[in-house]
Amino acid sequence: MPALTRAEAEIRARLLDVHTYAVDLDLTRGDDVFGSTTVIGFTALADGDTFVELKPAALHRAVLDGHALDPAALEDNRLPLTGLTEGPHELRIEADMRYSRTGEGMHRFTDPADGETYLYTQLFLDDVQRVVAAFDQPDLKAVFEVTVTAPPAWTVLGNGVADRTGEAEGHWRIAPTPRISTYLLAVAAGPWHSVRTEHAGLPFGLHCRRSLAPHLDADVEELFDITRRCFDRYHELFAEPYPFDSYDQAFVPEFNAGAMENPGLVTFRDEMVFRSAVTDAERQTRGMVVAHEMAHMWFGDLVTLRWWDDIWLNESFAEYMGYQVLSEATRFTDTWTDFAVARKGWGYDADQRPSTHPVAPDPEAVPDTASALLNFDGISYAKGASALRQLVTWLGRKDFLAGINEHFSRHRFGNAALADFIDSLASATDRDVHAWADRWLRTTGVDTLTPVPAETDGGWRPEVVRAGERPHRIAVAAYDRATGHPDPARLVLRERFETDVPAGAEADGTRPGPRPDLVLLNDQDLTYAKIRFDARSWDTLVQALSGLPDPLARALVWNAARDMVRDGELPPAAYLDVARVHLPHETDLAVVQGVLGFARAQLADRYLPAAQRPEALATLEALTRELLRHEDPGMRLAAARELITAVADPAELRGWLTAGTLPDGPPLDPELRWQILTRLSVLGAADRADIDAELERDPSATGREGAARCRAALPDAEAKREAWTSMFEDDTLSNYLFTATAQGFWQPEQLALLGDYVPRYYPAAVALAARRGPALADAAGRWAFPLPVVDTSVLDLGEACLRSADPAPTPALRRRLVDQLDDLARALRVRGA
Repeated sequence: MPALTRAEAEIRARLLDVHTYAVDLDLTRGDDVFGSTTVIGFTALADGDTFVELKPAALHRAVLDGHALDPAALEDNRLPLTGLTEGPHELRIEADMRYSRTGEGMHRFTDPADGETYLYTQLFLDDVQRVVAAFDQPDLKAVFEVTVTAPPAWTVLGNGVADRTGEAEGHWRIAPTPRISTYLLAVAAGPWHSVRTEHAGLPFGLHCRRSLAPHLDADVEELFDITRRCFDRYHELFAEPYPFDSYDQAFVPEFNAGAMENPGLVTFRDEMVFRSAVTDAERQTRGMVVAHEMAHMWFGDLVTLRWWDDIWLNESFAEYMGYQVLSEATRFTDTWTDFAVARKGWGYDADQRPSTHPVAPDPEAVPDTASALLNFDGISYAKGASALRQLVTWLGRKDFLAGINEHFSRHRFGNAALADFIDSLASATDRDVHAWADRWLRTTGVDTLTPVPAETDGGWRPEVVRAGERPHRIAVAAYDRATGHPDPARLVLRERFETDVPAGAEADGTRPGPRPDLVLLNDQDLTYAKIRFDARSWDTLVQALSGLPDPLARALVWNAARDMVRDGELPPAAYLDVARVHLPHETDLAVVQGVLGFARAQLADRYLPAAQRPEALATLEALTRELLRHEDPGMRLAAARELITAVADPAELRGWLTAGTLPDGPPLDPELRWQILTRLSVLGAADRADIDAELERDPSATGREGAARCRAALPDAEAKREAWTSMFEDDTLSNYLFTATAQGFWQPEQLALLGDYVPRYYPAAVALAARRGPALADAAGRWAFPLPVVDTSVLDLGEACLRSADPAPTPALRRRLVDQLDDLARALRVRGA
């Protein structure tokens, strides 16, 4: 399928004005294909030629203005439309389309728990052509009028209110949309379990598979409460009212992304319907996703990017607003601590790889849709949201919101680019927003800020050394050790003040009193920059990190320590020592989960030499056992998950599985049972019979994934051969089962067994990506990469693949491999530091 180029899109946008899509889908034609009839009403603004995109299993009929077109003219998913004359036209396309098993287009899933089938569309970025014929680019907005024929027992959902028509059994009509982009068309069909309510005069709905109904019902009030509160808060912030006729949220199976902002029908991965115990931090994350997707109803759906170089405008804005609005409108008031722990590092890491790009890349850097798809990363989300948070700090919240509302007013139901966004902000302030955008949005890399506290006659001066070029408005916190306090490790905030980096020429900066014990830059996390510490401040933290009273401040310190390890400035063992001392006293779940996750996945498995891994796991085991005694159930659950991955005694693990609980820990729900069985499989202490028995106990879709993970993790040659074949040779695995198998396959305990698969990985991944498309290419590069094999041979083979593989890796796979190889090179440097 050729990628649409920016040049082609610009030519077509000048030629066409698209008015309507009348879409009729027949979902009753079996397991492999569905019927798709599309009638497009459009106007040619001049005489000319163009094309329409579709990717059919069979093209039955194409009619332009009453004249039949030759279906054989369809080539590379493009049907030529030649000889168009200026004026109105109508194009009718009748086709059969294939169902997807990779989460792209119209995905079809049969629930192993009860045999019920569910369908949903995921059409971002250029997959609408897998479902309907379309002029598939974001700036050709149109009204969509959709009808659907489905099995009689099914419910149909769409961008607008959907009703049975009574014309025929199983026939549904979805209310026409306002003008929206083609990638935002959405349909979901199946025997959904639905819970409905009304708010602000609009119908709200929650939907999931029937087998998940009890779990959704348990959280209905929480989900609706968050939805209502965020909806109301957005209406307080935005002058433009919610632009669609309903608000449905559907939790769908085997979804590749976290969620998708389809107007009126947001789709979420259905792991967000919690069937096992979760921490409050995970509930907060789900709430943030709800708020994030709702922000898109305005920024992304009401006002849409003109071309994909401005995808950051969608994602950075929604990321920032999601965290901010959730903190303002709900009980989750510490969202920015979670952002610092769970998201900020994602941005920092992406920005230090060879694949980095500006938040707002130059148009020439996104020449086609294939290249655009690569920019959905930590830069477009985490760095972009951090940049907007810095913009709000510098510009002021009032002026920022005034500019945003001006943007909505100017471009409602239309398209806009970065220049339009900056112009709208500039209209609300006297500050030079254009210059700010050039420094922040058009540049790459991470600045590093280091304090150099200097004693003066009248006090102390908090000088800051900046490695980088961006201007920063930051808060600085000065802490002293508590004197006379029962806890000698307690730190007391002396003062918090804001300053500019670099400081203005007129700034003196002298602060009263002696030099503090700790100088913390970027307090409150208002900018995007790595921070470092002077020697005295770091010594204070080593002894008293847990004595910092503010969880966000502690998160900043842990992030800085993480960066210091990655940059070779702090030995991994020293990080573990600090964690062993201070993490048992941590009260913030997001911080605990972030530190444990980094320590296990990066320090123990990659950054430390293999000979030191057992000692690191023993440290993590002791630490998590101590955390299991915490009074907070969420803290105990987080500890239990990490303890399971660290324990090396099969008898103890088997005892927990038999008892159905951990000592001092939570009872075992399905997630924990599968996690224990995976660990037993890795250690060679479980067999296929154990896996089959657990699958019989939990025959759900998640159970099926757990079984695939365990089978791939078994340390015997036959199990590895079967897993490899299922991933790379028979092409029957769905996206989720592929991921589960890949997660089980590579294990640090099994390096000798896996050695022969390392050179086979690159050609196998290249071939798979070419056959199965971007979603599986991304999964192969992310999950099937030999992560535990930290060796120069993996690096050499990978670089040879990127340099000379024939055929070359697809763009999606190439991007993943570039990033993985850079991370591998970093791990090798850390080991050698």
